[in-house]
Amino acid sequence: MSTSGLKAIAPVPTAADFLDIVLSKTQRKTPTVIHKNFKISRIRNFYMRKVKFTQDSFDEKLSAILDDFPMLDDIHPFLAQLMNVLYDKNHYKLALGQLRTARHLIDQVAKDYVRLLKFGDSLYRCKQLKRAALGRMATVMRRQKDPLAYLEQVRQHISRLPAIDPNTRTLLICGYPNVGKSSFINKVTRADVDVQPYAFTTKSLFVGHLDYKYLRWQVIDTPGILDHPLEEMNTIEMQSITALAHLKSCVLYFMDLSEQCGYTVEAQCKLFHSIKPLFANKPTMLVINKIDVMRLEDIPAESRALVQEIIDSEDVKCVQVSCYSDEGVMDLKTQACDALLAHRVDNKVKGAKINSVMNRIHVAQPKPRDDLVRAPFIPDVVKDRKKYDKNDPERRTLLRDVELAEGGAGVFNINLKENYLLANPEWKNDIMPEIMDGKNIADFIDPDILEKLEALEREEEKLEAEGFYDSEEDMEESEDERERVAARIALSHKIKSQSLKKSKKNQARMPRSTAAGRSTLSEMTKQLEDAGLDPSKIVQRAERLKAQTWRAGGGADGWMDVDDDGDVDMGGDDTPSKRLKTNSGGVAKRHPRANRSLAGMRDQSQAARATKLRNLGQRPRNMHARAGEGDRHIPTKMPKHMFAGKRKAGKTQRR
Repeated sequence: MSTSGLKAIAPVPTAADFLDIVLSKTQRKTPTVIHKNFKISRIRNFYMRKVKFTQDSFDEKLSAILDDFPMLDDIHPFLAQLMNVLYDKNHYKLALGQLRTARHLIDQVAKDYVRLLKFGDSLYRCKQLKRAALGRMATVMRRQKDPLAYLEQVRQHISRLPAIDPNTRTLLICGYPNVGKSSFINKVTRADVDVQPYAFTTKSLFVGHLDYKYLRWQVIDTPGILDHPLEEMNTIEMQSITALAHLKSCVLYFMDLSEQCGYTVEAQCKLFHSIKPLFANKPTMLVINKIDVMRLEDIPAESRALVQEIIDSEDVKCVQVSCYSDEGVMDLKTQACDALLAHRVDNKVKGAKINSVMNRIHVAQPKPRDDLVRAPFIPDVVKDRKKYDKNDPERRTLLRDVELAEGGAGVFNINLKENYLLANPEWKNDIMPEIMDGKNIADFIDPDILEKLEALEREEEKLEAEGFYDSEEDMEESEDERERVAARIALSHKIKSQSLKKSKKNQARMPRSTAAGRSTLSEMTKQLEDAGLDPSKIVQRAERLKAQTWRAGGGADGWMDVDDDGDVDMGGDDTPSKRLKTNSGGVAKRHPRANRSLAGMRDQSQAARATKLRNLGQRPRNMHARAGEGDRHIPTKMPKHMFAGKRKAGKTQRR
């Protein structure tokens, strides 16, 4: 998260404004009309809704504030340390913690009062509970006056911070006050830092940007650092120390050999050595500024020895520049950028993570248990195997070679039978038959099944002939014997039924001659009597039908034949011996034989009672006037949202 990401924090209202926002929103967004004559459940719901809505509004606003402000543990160490320097992290965390506690307390108050409102017994009681709930929430919020004011100050200050990206390519300028740091950043970037001839002109971090090798670089100008212990440093100096400690950058340490800045060369060298631990693993450049006034060659020998000691230390390059005459400024920019690029590439190639991982890796070395030499065993076949050479004509054939020989990819098909393990390898490519001797192989999974069946039947016949089943002793035979016989019989029936089912699969269930032919009443009566049934009812019905048919003259479709011996033929043949006709000679009109509305009813009165009960059952649905698909639909002529509700500010003529 860059500091530019911190700018997106919404303004934090004061405690009084907070209350106004939430309570007016509750008034606007919830119903306002209630009456003591309403049902008590409706009154309770009305006030419970008010309390819950207020709690939700507080929760929403407080959560938005807590989510906007960064958690110091979740952001880049540089930004966390910078916020600690500027705002004191304990104070900052305390303010956010108080708001989090306030949110929890408001939730608890709402929960308690909603529970009490569920048992409110009158409008007055419910209203007083609602007032108490909102009052307690407001009290909790008023106590957050100081944290809210502090966080608003922090927000305003964060919005004024420069947009520093801790992860990009960075040049970091440091040194004593008034040695020309701001003048350099003004020369190489588009920044406009204030330059004055007195110390601590720069009171905070300034950022400028430059382009080098088609890459964007940020140049950070830090406030001047004085050489005293860390505990004694002020907020301005601590910003520089924070940037030096946490930003991966190229450090430019500026020195003024002319001593116009007010500090001796010895003091400036001493400061370099005191903050040198912060330059660890960073490319460092010693920049001697103001060479238009004093060059390195011109200073006394003692001072020069001190400077030379810094230059001779590892990884420190010396560049002389003059921001007044622009001498060496561009050369310094080029060298600094190249040094940082080389350092970043070197880190990536070496892998910066290896140092943090090495202490977790342990390579176990086995210790020999005796003096025997146990050399690795390599089979002779492996040793003597010739290395595969694509151009060797005697090389072993690979599956790829077979594929190319047989038409290539898309044409070649792998022979899966090649690796079958069979008693005779010649059987591998045999075709498995599905039909054999005109019969399906699947029906003969057990090749000896018919022989077993015949053996079973012979055994049964033999047992029957010997009278095995007729003896009384068979009732006392062992359970195992009975189970074996039952299993045999079941198997026999199953096989017979399967073969019968297969053979009869496409045959008619009844002989066609019988199905198509006609049977007379006397034949049917005789068959029923033979079966032990009483056919008298059927005979009576046939006689009744015969009499009706003589009266009505028969129908066009439902005619019956009357044979010479008086039998009624129930057939469907088109040549009856005597077609029954009407008196007028034409075919009679067909009438329904019974009233279908009385079907299933005993008589007319029972049917009428059923109709009455049906109509009574439909009455409630009719009273609700439920519309069906066939009903005519008239949309609402006066939409409620336009003609009802609270009046807003403005004209009311349209009402």
